[in-house]
Amino acid sequence: MKFVDEAIIKVEAGDGGNGCVSFRREKYIPKGGPDGGDGGDGGDVYLVASERINTLVDFRHQRRFRAGRGENGMGRQMSGKRGEDCRIPVPVGTLVYDADTGERIGDLTRPGQSVLVARGGRRGLGNVHFKSSTNRTPRQATPGTPGEQRRLKLELKLLADVGLLGLPNAGKSSLIRRISAARPKVADYPFTTLYPNLGVVKVDPLRHFVVADIPGVIEGAAEGAGLGIRFLKHLSRTRLLLHLVDVAPADGRDPAEDVRQVEAEITRWSQDLARKPRWLVLNKSDLLSPEELADRRRSLVEALDWRGPVFTVSAVSGAGTRDLVHAVMNFLESDDAQPGSVGAGA
Repeated sequence: MKFVDEAIIKVEAGDGGNGCVSFRREKYIPKGGPDGGDGGDGGDVYLVASERINTLVDFRHQRRFRAGRGENGMGRQMSGKRGEDCRIPVPVGTLVYDADTGERIGDLTRPGQSVLVARGGRRGLGNVHFKSSTNRTPRQATPGTPGEQRRLKLELKLLADVGLLGLPNAGKSSLIRRISAARPKVADYPFTTLYPNLGVVKVDPLRHFVVADIPGVIEGAAEGAGLGIRFLKHLSRTRLLLHLVDVAPADGRDPAEDVRQVEAEITRWSQDLARKPRWLVLNKSDLLSPEELADRRRSLVEALDWRGPVFTVSAVSGAGTRDLVHAVMNFLESDDAQPGSVGAGA
């Protein structure tokens, strides 16, 4: 299924039912008086966060949603039935905006959480409400009011504890395959990841975290080049970034320059994202001897003046991944991972 993280829809709440003009007419009861009932309220439109869906692709096919109209009032002071509410399921992590004003309406971060996006019209009043000592046969009633109509922009931001960051072919997809049950596409060419992947990493039976893999970020991404910048927003909710770098690039690139390139793009795109705790993960360690690996690690840390945690792993062989997973879990359970805290970074 294609990953879709933005959609525009139109929602229409139900109109209120009209009030009724009616008079009581029964045998042996002359001049029974007004008995027109009220109309029913129009139905509301809600967005509801659901764990059963993880993309907005369904809104490419259905873009219009309408709640039920309230029934009109009836004689014998019978009120019309209220219109049926429209409850639209959306993925957990959906942001809701008014498409015309840009106002943020809601942020659905918990399963079952709902937000009212269009209120139904009010019911009209029947003529029974207008009787008085001077107006015993009122022939006026009020119509129901129209329901709200809005164009909504839905924006999905994945809910993950940890985000993987790096250039194309840094090994992000291979790492998420190694440490979780997620199975993203892996190949020996750039941009095999075309949309974000989520994986649940189980440390032990009672401890786990969610990791997100996004397409690689390339130079010029902040201006729209490549694929990664489109999905960088999915890292905005994460508590920790793992910056993967190929420690043994086949084309002889400088790993330090690779790190600086990604740093520059995320800083240009979002200062908040750049300030998140970020750890350096040197991948593809199986391609170097222990001596070469130690030299590469030392020179990279010195070139970057890196002051945060550094891990050496091989996503292919699994070397070092368990240590990384346990360190991440411990960090997420610590006070440093709480919102508003500042963790280790470059």
